[in-house]
Amino acid sequence: MAGKPGDQDQTGGAVKERVHEQTKEPTLYNVVLLNDDYTPMQFVVDVLEGLFQKSPSEAYRVMMQVHLEGRGIAGVYPWEVAETKVHSLTTLARDAGHPLQATIEDA
Repeated sequence: MAGKPGDQDQTGGAVKERVHEQTKEPTLYNVVLLNDDYTPMQFVVDVLEGLFQKSPSEAYRVMMQVHLEGRGIAGVYPWEVAETKVHSLTTLARDAGHPLQATIEDA
């Protein structure tokens, strides 16, 4: 059916509702490093600087928190990124012969 000249759309005179899409921020999760008695402190600092993009001072602070308190937050990420970081950390640690572990917890 052809519209009259000047018709903008073919809604049959009905009013179009605008759909407002709301973007929702992803749920965030903490990647938590766990202390062990075997992984060298320098390895933990190197992983925090390389994999988690921490500054040297922040990496040292987190490493000391892990050492003294048994755990420390390496970063806060959406689930998929947190999973990838934990997998990468585990691979790096195993390849270097260290038992370093990390978990994912609600932020």
